[in-house]
Amino acid sequence: MLSFECDYTEGAHEKILARLLETNLEQLPGYGSDHYCQQAKEKIRRACSCPEAEIFFLVGGTQTNDVVIDSLLRTYEGVVAAKTGHINAHESGAIEHSGHKVLVLPEHQGKIDAGELESMLVDFWDDESYEHMVFPGMVYISHPTEYGTLYSKEELKSLSEVCRKYHLPFYMDGARLGYGLMSSETDVTLSDIAKYCDVFYIGGTKVGALCGEAVVFTKQNMPAHFLTIVKQHGALLAKGRVLGVQFDTLFTDDLYFDISRHAIEMADYMKEGLRKKGVKFYLESPTNQQFVILENSAMKELQAKVEFSYWEKLDEDHTVVRFATSWATKKDNIDRLLELF
Repeated sequence: MLSFECDYTEGAHEKILARLLETNLEQLPGYGSDHYCQQAKEKIRRACSCPEAEIFFLVGGTQTNDVVIDSLLRTYEGVVAAKTGHINAHESGAIEHSGHKVLVLPEHQGKIDAGELESMLVDFWDDESYEHMVFPGMVYISHPTEYGTLYSKEELKSLSEVCRKYHLPFYMDGARLGYGLMSSETDVTLSDIAKYCDVFYIGGTKVGALCGEAVVFTKQNMPAHFLTIVKQHGALLAKGRVLGVQFDTLFTDDLYFDISRHAIEMADYMKEGLRKKGVKFYLESPTNQQFVILENSAMKELQAKVEFSYWEKLDEDHTVVRFATSWATKKDNIDRLLELF
């Protein structure tokens, strides 16, 4: 069975597994205070051109969103996100479970618009009964988005300016950040993200690690006693070394960027092959997630041989599905997929 279901179906890059084995019997302090975590943090600061960055390692994406958002919001505040944003559509109400409403904006191929964001904020503060409402307390985006699309540098700048004007933290979910950074169609760098975002995370789980996300607070704005907040959420990993070793490896000799680039190359190869087969795309994604339109009977026939993700119903006869490449995708498997069309 071929699998293009997601970008975390494999385990971990062999260099990470080798480092975990090499360091396995070292006796190290817990909770992220070991020297591997400190080395990884310093390498990430350099990669972001942000020497003042404060960094904390967490295990998974939903956990990270929950902890970061809850730590930054007051009890009466919610988080603004696209209707299709991960925290709104695919995290089982984790944010609401922590006591914060997700305040949705329209999405444009997964992205939010700075003008629409400002209009929402103007409407809120112009409402004389705003004290009886959920306050917009921060802004959430993901890059890449749920549709594999990317924000431009100008779009990030515009969103950042609105957030500054209204004193809202600007937060980027970077679960697939490596794949966004290595797209040939982006003009955004890690340094740009550190400049425009107040906090973001660098995803490891979907980009070569067994698990792990690196949260980066860029403006010396990590909430006080953040470790304690993390522990309150049950999210503090005693063996923090497991995360430190992995990110130390990912940010040595550009491994994170090299394996992300491989996923993009494989996605481009898949895209070209599917186009030659006459397959129609739902939208143009410049990253590792490709969304195609399949006739329902053809989709069911393909499901017997290939694992992929259902995305949404297009009409009575057609469905949008997603094929995802990863750091570990093999060209031979894409060739086998193309033979089925």
